[in-house]
Amino acid sequence: MSPGGGWPAATVAAVSRAWIDVDIGAIAHNARTLTAAAGGAALCGVVKANGYGHGAELAARGCIDGGADYLAVAQVAEGVQLRQAGFDLPIWVLSEPADHEFATAANHDLEPAIYSDAGLAAAAATAGGPMTVHVLADTGMNRSGRRWTDVADLSVRIDRDPRLRLGSVWTHLAVADEPDHSFTEVQLDRYDEALAAIARAGVEVPLRHAANSGASVGVPRSHHDVIRPGLSLYGIEPSPEMSGMADLRPALRLATAVTYVKKIGPDDRVGYGCAGSVTGPSLAATIPIGYADGIRRSWWNRGGRALVGGVARPFLGRVSMDQIVLDCGNDEVARGDEVVLIGRQGDAAITVEEVAAEVGTISNEVVCDLGPRLDRRPV
Repeated sequence: MSPGGGWPAATVAAVSRAWIDVDIGAIAHNARTLTAAAGGAALCGVVKANGYGHGAELAARGCIDGGADYLAVAQVAEGVQLRQAGFDLPIWVLSEPADHEFATAANHDLEPAIYSDAGLAAAAATAGGPMTVHVLADTGMNRSGRRWTDVADLSVRIDRDPRLRLGSVWTHLAVADEPDHSFTEVQLDRYDEALAAIARAGVEVPLRHAANSGASVGVPRSHHDVIRPGLSLYGIEPSPEMSGMADLRPALRLATAVTYVKKIGPDDRVGYGCAGSVTGPSLAATIPIGYADGIRRSWWNRGGRALVGGVARPFLGRVSMDQIVLDCGNDEVARGDEVVLIGRQGDAAITVEEVAAEVGTISNEVVCDLGPRLDRRPV
C-alpha cells in the first residue's frame, strides 16, 4: 500500500469488465435527421447527464459531426468538463446556476439560463465581460423558469445591463412527446405572448427555441430558430406514440463477457433469496455487471435477459450489485463469450425502449442510470 492508503498507481490496471459501444456516426446521423425535420432550424445538442449515459465527450463529438451549432448541459460542472476536453462551441447551461457558480461559468465562457432575480444579480456581479444569458420562460411546466407574463421585464433588465447580453428567450414543453395532448399548443401560445411583450418593450430576442426531442419531430410550430433535442439524438424514440416518426439509429450497445460457467440442476438455487432455479440440467453463466452499473434489480423477473451467441438468455435469479447469472440451457457457452444487454448481436437485439417498458420506467432513465464503471468506447 502507498503511504496515503491507496494502491500504488503502477499496480492498477483500469480495465472495464463491462462497456458501452457508442456509435458516434449514429449520433451524427440523428442530428442531421432532426435538423432536416425542423426545416433548417439550427441544432443545439443536449449532452447533459453524461450525454444521456453515452459519455458527454463522445456525444458532443457526434452532435458536432452532425452539424450542431450549440451544445447544452444541465450543470456548470458539465460545461466545464466539455471546455476542458477542448470543445469550443457555445455551451448553454439549461438550469440557472447557484450564485457561487456564476464565476466558474464566466471563466469557462458558459452561457447560463436566468429566471430569478437572485440569478440575475449573481450573473451581473460576476461577469468579467458581457456574459451571455438565456431567459427561460415558464409557460406551464412549473418546474423552473420565469412565468411567461413576467419574462419581458426580466429581458429588459438584462438588455439594459452592460455586464450582460441576452442570448435567447426559450421555453420547455411538458407533453410534446404526447402527439394528441392539447397542452403543447397552450404552452406555445403563452410563449408567443411572452415574445410579443418583449418586442413591445423594445428588446430584440436573438434566438427563440422551444423544441425538445418530441417537438423536434412532431410539432413544427415549435421549431423557431433552434431545436434542442436530447434523447432522440441517441436514436431513442421520444415516446412509444412517436415510434417511427423519424429515421433514428440507436447509438448505444451495452456489452460484457462471460466470466464463469457451471452446470446446475433442479435442486440448485441461484443468487440472493435463492430466487433462481431451473427445471432441468442447465448451464449457468455469470457476467460481471449489476445494479451498481445501472441494471435494474427489478428486471430479473420482468423479462430480464441478455444476448449470448445471438440468443436471448434469461436472468437466472436476482440481479446482484456486480453480477448477473444467465440461464443458457443446454447450449455451449464459454468463459469470454460476448454478452449484450442492450443493442444488437447478430440478428437479435434488445432495445432501450423494450427494457424501459419491462422495468416500468422511461428510456431516459435506463440510459442515464448506466454507471461510471462502464467504459464508453467510440465505434
